[in-house]
Amino acid sequence: MPVARVVELSATSDQSFEDAINQAVERATSTLRNVEGAHVKDMNVLIENGSITGYKANLEIVFVLEEGEQPA
Repeated sequence: MPVARVVELSATSDQSFEDAINQAVERATSTLRNVEGAHVKDMNVLIENGSITGYKANLEIVFVLEEGEQPA
C-alpha cells in the first residue's frame, strides 16, 4: 500500500494567482519525486500604497513515498 506525504509551499507572483500556483508546482516537482497532486489552501493579494503588488498562493503538495522510505 502506497504512503503519501504532504508538504506546504507558498509562492508569490507579480503577475497572477495562476502564475504563483505554477511556480509552486514547478518548484515541488523539481525537488520532490512522485508528486501526485496539489490543493490550493488559500490565495491572498499583497498591497502597497492602495495597489495590488503581488499574488500569493499557499498550496499543499502531495507526493508518494518510494518503497522503503519511511514517513518522518
